[in-house]
Amino acid sequence: MTWAIPDLVLAPLVPWPAIAVPAALAFGLAAVAIARRARGAWWRLLPLLVLVLALLNPRLAGEERTPLDDVAVVLVDDSLSQTVGERRAQTEAALRAVQERLARLPNLEVRVERLRPGLGQDEGTELYGALRRALGDVPRRRLAGAVLITDGQVHDVPEGAPADVGAPVHVLLTGQPGERDRRLIVEQAPSFGIVGDSVRLRLRVEDPGAAGSARVTMRRDGGQPAGFDLPLNASRYVSVPITHGGVSVLELEAAAGANELSLANNRAALTVNGVRDRLRVLLVSGEPHPGERTWRNLLKADPSVDLVHFTILRPPEKDDATPLRELALISFPIRELFEEKLDDFDLIIFDRYRRRVMMPLDYYDNIVNYVRRGGALLMAVGPEFNDPFNLSVTPIENVLPATPGGDPLAEGFVPRITDLGKRHPVTAGLPGAESDPPVWGRWLRQVVTEQRSGVTVMTGAADMPLLILDHVGEGRVAQILSDTIWLWSRGFEGGGPQGELLRRLAHWLMKEPALEEDVLRAEVRGQQLHIERRSLEPGPPEATVTLPDGRERRVRLSEQDDGRAVAALTIDQSGLYRVTDGSRTAVAAAGSLNPIEMAELPATPDRLKPVVEASGGGLRWLASEGAPDFRQVGSDRAAVGRGWWGLNANREYLVTAVRDLPLLPAPLLLLLGVGGLVMAWWREGR
Repeated sequence: MTWAIPDLVLAPLVPWPAIAVPAALAFGLAAVAIARRARGAWWRLLPLLVLVLALLNPRLAGEERTPLDDVAVVLVDDSLSQTVGERRAQTEAALRAVQERLARLPNLEVRVERLRPGLGQDEGTELYGALRRALGDVPRRRLAGAVLITDGQVHDVPEGAPADVGAPVHVLLTGQPGERDRRLIVEQAPSFGIVGDSVRLRLRVEDPGAAGSARVTMRRDGGQPAGFDLPLNASRYVSVPITHGGVSVLELEAAAGANELSLANNRAALTVNGVRDRLRVLLVSGEPHPGERTWRNLLKADPSVDLVHFTILRPPEKDDATPLRELALISFPIRELFEEKLDDFDLIIFDRYRRRVMMPLDYYDNIVNYVRRGGALLMAVGPEFNDPFNLSVTPIENVLPATPGGDPLAEGFVPRITDLGKRHPVTAGLPGAESDPPVWGRWLRQVVTEQRSGVTVMTGAADMPLLILDHVGEGRVAQILSDTIWLWSRGFEGGGPQGELLRRLAHWLMKEPALEEDVLRAEVRGQQLHIERRSLEPGPPEATVTLPDGRERRVRLSEQDDGRAVAALTIDQSGLYRVTDGSRTAVAAAGSLNPIEMAELPATPDRLKPVVEASGGGLRWLASEGAPDFRQVGSDRAAVGRGWWGLNANREYLVTAVRDLPLLPAPLLLLLGVGGLVMAWWREGR
């Protein structure tokens, strides 16, 4: 706290004209008297001066001042590009040096701000905006300057000449001059594709000054990588098949180039949503029966399903006099269905079908090959499965999980879900299955079989298999070993979840991702990474999460009652998260998969140079020049010198009190005035 040198101020007791006019007349008369050499003229002038001074009221005014510190802002760039090479170490060393040297300067407050881009933001490094915000609450008269520690990869500097911030802005650059880097650019990628078709990606491997080609590997959903070559510095299209519905995460990585700065931008990732155009289902009913309409109604009710349905109303071996042209409305197109168009179907359903002489054995071989190549087959069987012409005596036997084992049981039973069925997505959590026995209506017939493969998810009479699911090659097979499931749709004894069960079954057969029974999933919801592992058997209690910056985290999974094990991890980074439980891998994307700031990694002074020049600041490379000394200079002086940078010394203060004293106290004025009158009277009396 200090006192300023007091100033002499006038505080007239009456308006200036009231003082000036009489004073002019009085001084004029006094001047005439002095000119005539009248006695006592000079002494008469003294009380006149005293009167004028009293009316002018001269005073001494002084201020009590509290000095205010100037403010300097140190802004540290903590964006992803600052993790490359030695930049993080350079940044922290420079920050310590700057803080130490600024601490030596008197009357200076140093504020350190760090720019950490938030999750989901993809606007690049907005350092200029962060600088404006950091200076926003600092009075311009107290602003000393700013020091930016960054690699120069800033994406929000306005075009043209940036506005002067009112103080020097100095930049310390991390990295090295002339850095070289190769990067992989996804120039064009569709957001969705039709399952079974391909999407086209336009890719470019940019490596300035290099020639030749680069090896690029692609990994789908964390699976095995596939490689191809791309010419450098040229755009090329690559076709990628869409193999399943739902989101596919594609990871691309270009091989390292010579003297690369970082491999971080050699990688790119994108998501493609697989959409099924239309699900084509072939339903072949061996004979009319009450459950036939159940299948038809279920499949026709789904607008995404194209259903082709044939019913064998009258087998050709039946001998009567009916003309051949009246046996059917249309002929059964066996060759078209089971040879030419077989691979066009996503699912084939045989509903109480037995072998017919009209269908050669070669066509059954076609169905077997169709399944092994990835097709889906559903067998809903009844008493016909035990006669000599059932499908198990055809080549289809090679893909069936169960074969006939005796005469059907004609007795009522309530279906039950097995222990494995409680973990399988087809039957887990079916409505009404919570109690034991389930609150479902009975079925009235059970086919007796011998199970050879697959898993039993539902049992019927005498705990025999009722619903068996199996993987065969790349395809899937299911057997429903009763023909009375239709009773549920009619509400018999309360009915049951027939529609939900058959819907799940059909979609599992067609490899709907949500119904996979052995899968690891990862999904970002808000600020959390949700992990779900589904398996028929309990798995490892933990999963390993690889964060976008390469660090690993161990996450404990919590087992549920329906075959799932779940966990949630709070996240704060944008990019690709890879999750593995040792045998399976899942990936999930948070925010932008390819952040703008990671697109170009070489450090550069070009983007911040306009800001530095507009403010009169300095710019230097930490690697070659290090951090400078700092000194305080006037706002009208140069802020850059040899080996030093300047910060404004504003010498701002806060007035806390004002002292106001009269220059001539009233008793003194009275004494001078009366004394002047007495002396004038005495002089005139002589």
